Amino acid sequence: MNEDQKSFSYWPRDWRIQFGLTLTSLWFVFMGIYVSRNVGWSNFLDLPIDEMGTFLEGAFAFLAFLWLVIGLFIQQSVLAENNEELRRNNLHSEKQTQAIAATELNARQETFFKISEATRRQLGAISGLLFISSQGPVGNGTYTEEQLGELWKQFATGDSEVYSRLFLTMAARGEADYPDLFYGTDIRRMHTDNFLVGFDRLARLARECDTNNIILDSLVFSAHGMLNLRMRELHPTIKFKPITVTDTQKYMETMEQQLADKSAQQD
Repeated sequence: MNEDQKSFSYWPRDWRIQFGLTLTSLWFVFMGIYVSRNVGWSNFLDLPIDEMGTFLEGAFAFLAFLWLVIGLFIQQSVLAENNEELRRNNLHSEKQTQAIAATELNARQETFFKISEATRRQLGAISGLLFISSQGPVGNGTYTEEQLGELWKQFATGDSEVYSRLFLTMAARGEADYPDLFYGTDIRRMHTDNFLVGFDRLARLARECDTNNIILDSLVFSAHGMLNLRMRELHPTIKFKPITVTDTQKYMETMEQQLADKSAQQD
Protein backbone atom coordinates (compact mmCIF):
# COMPACT_ATOMS: atom_id res chain seq x y z
CA MET A 1 0.00 0.00 0.00
CA ASN A 2 1.46 3.39 -1.06
CA GLU A 3 1.11 6.73 0.72
CA ASP A 4 -1.86 7.89 -1.37
CA GLN A 5 -3.78 4.74 -0.52
CA LYS A 6 -3.01 5.18 3.20
CA SER A 7 -4.20 8.78 3.18
CA PHE A 8 -7.56 7.80 1.70
CA SER A 9 -8.06 4.54 3.62
CA TYR A 10 -10.66 6.15 5.94
CA TRP A 11 -12.54 7.94 3.19
CA PRO A 12 -16.02 6.36 2.85
CA ARG A 13 -16.75 4.55 -0.40
CA ASP A 14 -20.46 5.39 -0.54
CA TRP A 15 -20.86 8.39 -2.87
CA ARG A 16 -23.82 9.70 -0.83
CA ILE A 17 -21.71 9.95 2.31
CA GLN A 18 -18.91 11.56 0.31
CA PHE A 19 -21.42 14.06 -1.09
CA GLY A 20 -22.79 14.73 2.42
CA LEU A 21 -19.34 15.26 3.93
CA THR A 22 -18.33 17.56 1.09
CA LEU A 23 -21.53 19.61 1.34
CA THR A 24 -21.22 19.74 5.14
CA SER A 25 -17.66 21.04 4.87
CA LEU A 26 -18.73 23.67 2.36
CA TRP A 27 -21.62 24.63 4.63
CA PHE A 28 -19.28 25.14 7.59
CA VAL A 29 -17.03 27.26 5.40
CA PHE A 30 -20.04 29.27 4.25
CA MET A 31 -21.25 29.74 7.86
CA GLY A 32 -17.77 30.81 8.93
CA ILE A 33 -17.64 33.42 6.18
CA TYR A 34 -21.17 34.54 6.98
CA VAL A 35 -20.42 35.04 10.69
CA SER A 36 -17.14 36.74 9.92
CA ARG A 37 -18.60 39.24 7.43
CA ASN A 38 -22.07 39.93 8.80
CA VAL A 39 -21.84 39.42 12.55
CA GLY A 40 -18.20 39.30 13.51
CA TRP A 41 -16.77 36.62 15.75
CA SER A 42 -16.52 38.90 18.78
CA ASN A 43 -20.12 40.01 18.41
CA PHE A 44 -21.21 36.44 17.74
CA LEU A 45 -19.67 35.24 20.98
CA ASP A 46 -21.40 38.07 22.87
CA LEU A 47 -24.85 37.17 21.56
CA PRO A 48 -27.45 36.30 24.21
CA ILE A 49 -27.96 32.59 24.61
CA ASP A 50 -31.48 32.65 23.14
CA GLU A 51 -30.32 34.49 20.00
CA MET A 52 -27.30 32.20 19.62
CA GLY A 53 -29.59 29.19 19.97
CA THR A 54 -31.93 30.57 17.31
CA PHE A 55 -28.94 31.18 15.01
CA LEU A 56 -27.47 27.72 15.53
CA GLU A 57 -30.90 26.14 15.04
CA GLY A 58 -31.29 27.82 11.69
CA ALA A 59 -27.69 27.13 10.73
CA PHE A 60 -27.81 23.41 11.45
CA ALA A 61 -31.37 22.81 10.19
CA PHE A 62 -30.03 22.42 6.68
CA LEU A 63 -27.41 19.86 7.81
CA ALA A 64 -29.99 17.93 9.82
CA PHE A 65 -32.29 17.73 6.81
CA LEU A 66 -29.36 16.82 4.53
CA TRP A 67 -28.19 13.90 6.67
CA LEU A 68 -31.75 12.75 7.27
CA VAL A 69 -32.29 12.43 3.52
CA ILE A 70 -28.90 10.75 3.04
CA GLY A 71 -29.68 8.33 5.86
CA LEU A 72 -33.02 7.41 4.30
CA PHE A 73 -31.39 6.69 0.94
CA ILE A 74 -28.66 4.63 2.60
CA GLN A 75 -31.25 2.72 4.61
CA GLN A 76 -33.22 1.96 1.44
CA SER A 77 -30.06 0.69 -0.25
CA VAL A 78 -29.20 -1.50 2.74
CA LEU A 79 -32.73 -2.91 2.81
CA ALA A 80 -32.58 -3.60 -0.91
CA GLU A 81 -29.23 -5.38 -0.50
CA ASN A 82 -30.59 -7.39 2.44
CA ASN A 83 -33.65 -8.37 0.43
CA GLU A 84 -31.47 -9.45 -2.48
CA GLU A 85 -29.21 -11.41 -0.15
CA LEU A 86 -32.28 -13.03 1.42
CA ARG A 87 -33.59 -13.92 -2.04
CA ARG A 88 -30.26 -15.49 -2.96
CA ASN A 89 -30.20 -17.41 0.32
CA ASN A 90 -33.74 -18.64 -0.26
CA LEU A 91 -32.83 -19.69 -3.79
CA HIS A 92 -29.74 -21.46 -2.51
CA SER A 93 -31.76 -23.16 0.23
CA GLU A 94 -34.34 -24.25 -2.34
CA LYS A 95 -31.61 -25.74 -4.53
CA GLN A 96 -30.11 -27.49 -1.50
CA THR A 97 -33.54 -28.87 -0.60
CA GLN A 98 -34.02 -30.13 -4.14
CA ALA A 99 -30.55 -31.68 -4.13
CA ILE A 100 -31.23 -33.38 -0.79
CA ALA A 101 -34.59 -34.64 -2.08
CA ALA A 102 -32.94 -35.95 -5.26
CA THR A 103 -30.20 -37.65 -3.23
CA GLU A 104 -32.78 -39.20 -0.94
CA LEU A 105 -34.81 -40.39 -3.92
CA ASN A 106 -31.70 -41.91 -5.52
CA ALA A 107 -30.89 -43.66 -2.24
CA ARG A 108 -34.42 -45.08 -2.04
CA GLN A 109 -34.22 -46.22 -5.65
CA GLU A 110 -30.86 -47.93 -5.11
CA THR A 111 -32.27 -49.67 -2.05
CA PHE A 112 -35.35 -50.68 -4.02
CA PHE A 113 -33.32 -52.24 -6.84
CA LYS A 114 -31.29 -54.26 -4.34
CA ILE A 115 -34.46 -55.50 -2.66
CA SER A 116 -36.15 -55.98 -6.05
CA GLU A 117 -33.50 -58.40 -7.26
CA ALA A 118 -33.88 -60.61 -4.19
CA THR A 119 -37.68 -60.37 -4.30
CA ARG A 120 -37.87 -61.27 -7.98
CA ARG A 121 -35.82 -64.39 -7.30
CA GLN A 122 -38.12 -65.18 -4.39
CA LEU A 123 -41.15 -64.79 -6.68
CA GLY A 124 -39.39 -67.01 -9.22
CA ALA A 125 -38.90 -69.71 -6.63
CA ILE A 126 -42.55 -69.46 -5.52
CA SER A 127 -43.81 -69.65 -9.10
CA GLY A 128 -41.50 -72.64 -9.58
CA LEU A 129 -43.03 -74.45 -6.63
CA LEU A 130 -46.50 -73.63 -7.97
CA PHE A 131 -45.49 -74.90 -11.40
CA ILE A 132 -44.17 -78.16 -10.01
CA SER A 133 -47.28 -78.60 -7.89
CA SER A 134 -49.54 -78.21 -10.92
CA GLN A 135 -47.46 -79.49 -13.86
CA GLY A 136 -45.01 -81.94 -12.28
CA PRO A 137 -45.44 -85.57 -11.34
CA VAL A 138 -47.46 -84.57 -8.26
CA GLY A 139 -49.78 -82.53 -10.51
CA ASN A 140 -51.00 -83.41 -13.98
CA GLY A 141 -47.66 -84.94 -14.98
CA THR A 142 -47.12 -82.70 -18.01
CA TYR A 143 -43.44 -82.23 -17.10
CA THR A 144 -41.10 -85.02 -16.10
CA GLU A 145 -38.48 -84.86 -13.38
CA GLU A 146 -35.77 -84.36 -16.01
CA GLN A 147 -37.63 -81.46 -17.63
CA LEU A 148 -38.25 -79.83 -14.26
CA GLY A 149 -34.55 -80.25 -13.47
CA GLU A 150 -33.64 -78.37 -16.64
CA LEU A 151 -36.03 -75.58 -15.69
CA TRP A 152 -34.45 -75.32 -12.24
CA LYS A 153 -31.03 -75.05 -13.85
CA GLN A 154 -32.35 -72.21 -16.02
CA PHE A 155 -33.73 -70.55 -12.91
CA ALA A 156 -30.44 -71.03 -11.06
CA THR A 157 -28.49 -69.28 -13.83
CA GLY A 158 -30.45 -66.06 -13.21
CA ASP A 159 -33.69 -66.42 -15.18
CA SER A 160 -36.05 -65.73 -12.29
CA GLU A 161 -39.13 -65.41 -14.52
CA VAL A 162 -38.87 -68.71 -16.37
CA TYR A 163 -41.84 -70.28 -14.58
CA SER A 164 -43.99 -67.16 -14.86
CA ARG A 165 -43.40 -67.13 -18.63
CA LEU A 166 -44.40 -70.78 -18.85
CA PHE A 167 -47.67 -70.08 -17.05
CA LEU A 168 -48.38 -67.21 -19.45
CA THR A 169 -47.54 -69.24 -22.59
CA MET A 170 -49.81 -72.02 -21.36
CA ALA A 171 -52.69 -69.53 -21.39
CA ALA A 172 -51.72 -68.34 -24.87
CA ARG A 173 -51.95 -71.95 -26.13
CA GLY A 174 -55.26 -72.47 -24.36
CA GLU A 175 -53.77 -75.11 -22.04
CA ALA A 176 -54.22 -73.29 -18.71
CA ASP A 177 -57.09 -73.68 -16.31
CA TYR A 178 -55.89 -70.82 -14.14
CA PRO A 179 -58.41 -71.17 -11.30
CA ASP A 180 -57.32 -74.77 -10.84
CA LEU A 181 -53.62 -74.02 -11.35
CA PHE A 182 -53.61 -71.25 -8.77
CA TYR A 183 -56.25 -72.28 -6.27
CA GLY A 184 -57.11 -75.92 -7.03
CA THR A 185 -55.40 -77.30 -3.91
CA ASP A 186 -54.38 -75.92 -0.54
CA ILE A 187 -50.71 -76.11 -1.52
CA ARG A 188 -51.28 -74.20 -4.76
CA ARG A 189 -53.34 -71.57 -3.01
CA MET A 190 -50.59 -71.13 -0.40
CA HIS A 191 -47.98 -70.67 -3.13
CA THR A 192 -50.27 -68.26 -5.01
CA ASP A 193 -51.00 -66.20 -1.89
CA ASN A 194 -47.26 -66.03 -1.12
CA PHE A 195 -46.65 -64.81 -4.67
CA LEU A 196 -49.35 -62.14 -4.34
CA VAL A 197 -48.00 -60.91 -1.01
CA GLY A 198 -44.41 -60.71 -2.29
CA PHE A 199 -45.34 -58.84 -5.45
CA ASP A 200 -47.70 -56.47 -3.64
CA ARG A 201 -45.00 -55.49 -1.13
CA LEU A 202 -42.53 -54.96 -3.98
CA ALA A 203 -45.04 -52.77 -5.84
CA ARG A 204 -45.59 -50.71 -2.68
CA LEU A 205 -41.86 -50.09 -2.42
CA ALA A 206 -41.76 -49.09 -6.09
CA ARG A 207 -44.44 -46.44 -5.57
CA GLU A 208 -42.42 -44.87 -2.75
CA CYS A 209 -39.41 -44.22 -4.99
CA ASP A 210 -41.11 -43.85 -8.37
CA THR A 211 -42.11 -40.31 -9.40
CA ASN A 212 -43.46 -41.10 -12.88
CA ASN A 213 -44.53 -44.79 -12.75
CA ILE A 214 -41.55 -46.03 -14.79
CA ILE A 215 -40.45 -48.55 -12.15
CA LEU A 216 -43.99 -49.69 -11.37
CA ASP A 217 -44.80 -50.08 -15.08
CA SER A 218 -41.72 -52.25 -15.58
CA LEU A 219 -42.84 -54.48 -12.70
CA VAL A 220 -46.45 -54.80 -13.79
CA PHE A 221 -45.60 -55.60 -17.43
CA SER A 222 -42.92 -58.16 -16.56
CA ALA A 223 -43.72 -61.89 -16.56
CA HIS A 224 -44.10 -61.82 -12.77
CA GLY A 225 -46.36 -58.79 -13.05
CA MET A 226 -48.62 -60.27 -15.71
CA LEU A 227 -48.93 -63.52 -13.74
CA ASN A 228 -49.70 -61.51 -10.62
CA LEU A 229 -52.57 -59.74 -12.43
CA ARG A 230 -54.14 -63.05 -13.37
CA MET A 231 -53.79 -64.33 -9.81
CA ARG A 232 -55.45 -61.19 -8.46
CA GLU A 233 -58.31 -61.40 -10.93
CA LEU A 234 -59.11 -65.03 -10.06
CA HIS A 235 -58.67 -64.92 -6.30
CA PRO A 236 -61.69 -66.73 -4.80
CA THR A 237 -62.15 -64.54 -1.71
CA ILE A 238 -60.40 -61.18 -2.18
CA LYS A 239 -61.34 -58.49 -4.68
CA PHE A 240 -58.10 -56.63 -5.24
CA LYS A 241 -57.97 -53.01 -6.27
CA PRO A 242 -56.53 -52.57 -9.77
CA ILE A 243 -52.89 -51.53 -9.97
CA THR A 244 -52.65 -48.05 -11.48
CA VAL A 245 -50.14 -47.88 -14.32
CA THR A 246 -49.43 -45.27 -16.97
CA ASP A 247 -52.41 -44.59 -19.23
CA THR A 248 -50.85 -44.98 -22.68
CA GLN A 249 -53.66 -43.18 -24.50
CA LYS A 250 -53.53 -40.14 -22.22
CA TYR A 251 -49.73 -40.12 -22.42
CA MET A 252 -49.81 -40.08 -26.23
CA GLU A 253 -52.50 -37.38 -26.23
CA THR A 254 -50.30 -35.27 -23.94
CA MET A 255 -47.34 -35.69 -26.31
CA GLU A 256 -49.51 -34.71 -29.29
CA GLN A 257 -50.73 -31.62 -27.44
CA GLN A 258 -47.18 -30.62 -26.56
CA LEU A 259 -46.10 -30.96 -30.18
CA ALA A 260 -49.11 -28.91 -31.30
CA ASP A 261 -48.33 -26.16 -28.76
CA LYS A 262 -44.68 -26.10 -29.83
CA SER A 263 -45.65 -25.85 -33.48
CA ALA A 264 -48.07 -23.01 -32.71
CA GLN A 265 -45.37 -21.10 -30.83
CA GLN A 266 -42.95 -21.45 -33.76
CA ASP A 267 -45.58 -20.12 -36.17
